[in-house]
Amino acid sequence: MAAVLRDQDTTMADSTVGRLLDRRAADLLTNVKFTVWAQNLTEVIADRTFLTLRLREWTLLRTIALGEPWTAEELTGATDWFQRMAATTQIAPSPKALGLLAESGRTRRVRNAASQQLRHRDQSN
Repeated sequence: MAAVLRDQDTTMADSTVGRLLDRRAADLLTNVKFTVWAQNLTEVIADRTFLTLRLREWTLLRTIALGEPWTAEELTGATDWFQRMAATTQIAPSPKALGLLAESGRTRRVRNAASQQLRHRDQSN
């Protein structure tokens, strides 16, 4: 990733690394290797605002998926991308997080998706 980020076309480099970051983070999300991978990547992307934010939000998704502590402010202050991921995928199916997003998600799409996930969970239980 460091070699890609040295490319003169910073937009293309960020986009490429962003896709790689998303793919790898999804694969490692609940794996113990995630933490070491994220720490190593943090050094490589330190001067890239978008990539740093995306990695931070993947880390928050991991926190939720593992049932570790998080705050309402972290969820409600997160990007639309994060809120959609948390509300529409099975990555972080925390009822508490879904309830917060159903009530306070930034967009109607997020609120509806979170509400739908909650209804689906209720029907499955």
